[in-house]
Amino acid sequence: MTSLQTCPLSLLLVIAVHCSNSLEDNKIPSLCTGSPGIPGSPGLHGSPGQPGRDGRDGRDAQPGEKGETGDRGEPGQPGVRGLTGDRGDPGEKGERGSPGECAVAPKSAFSAKLSQTESRTSPLAVGDAVRFDKIILNEQGDYNPETGRFTCRVPGVYYFAVHATVYRSSLQFDLIKNGHTVASYFQIFGNWSKPASLSGGTLAHLIPGDQVWVQMALGEYTGFYSSPKTDSTFTGFLVYSDWKNSAVFA
Repeated sequence: MTSLQTCPLSLLLVIAVHCSNSLEDNKIPSLCTGSPGIPGSPGLHGSPGQPGRDGRDGRDAQPGEKGETGDRGEPGQPGVRGLTGDRGDPGEKGERGSPGECAVAPKSAFSAKLSQTESRTSPLAVGDAVRFDKIILNEQGDYNPETGRFTCRVPGVYYFAVHATVYRSSLQFDLIKNGHTVASYFQIFGNWSKPASLSGGTLAHLIPGDQVWVQMALGEYTGFYSSPKTDSTFTGFLVYSDWKNSAVFA
């Protein structure tokens, strides 16, 4: 082969070497570009990888500061009533108390009569209180023989009775409470040769300070009589008391 024939061949080899050095990752130089290829189909998903190792435990941190107290919540709905529990055992018997004071029922009673003077008719005027001056019973001192008046000390219901002997005269008298007539009694003289009697009684409710007495009603009818053999009496006593209203026995 002549030198003229070998020269073009050497030139092609140099160009080829030069082009091979400039190729990078299947990139064809501009002098050697072709038309783009058809895109390939997507690849399949790979299989799951192996589980990773547990990480190392973190270091303990310093405790945080206490937070502010929250607002109080609204009360909840009442719960269902629980079952009644069993009855407990009886407790021990307590010590005996000290004796109390004995209650004493209130008392009030009196009875009095006119002084006994042989064949005497008491000279009394209308409106006068009849003074039964001879005491038969007056333990509490509620009756005053000087005035002929009973003064209430224990509140309650009382019974009062008057028995009058009448001789050769008519008689009318009233039972008075605080100046007001409670009951009236009357007997007219019928020319009897012997003494007669006039009696009456009534109940009255009294409070402390009330007064009760016998009073003449008519001027011409004043025939109260007393003698050693017959009396005129005024009696009163407590039937029952108002315990809760009594200042004496409260």
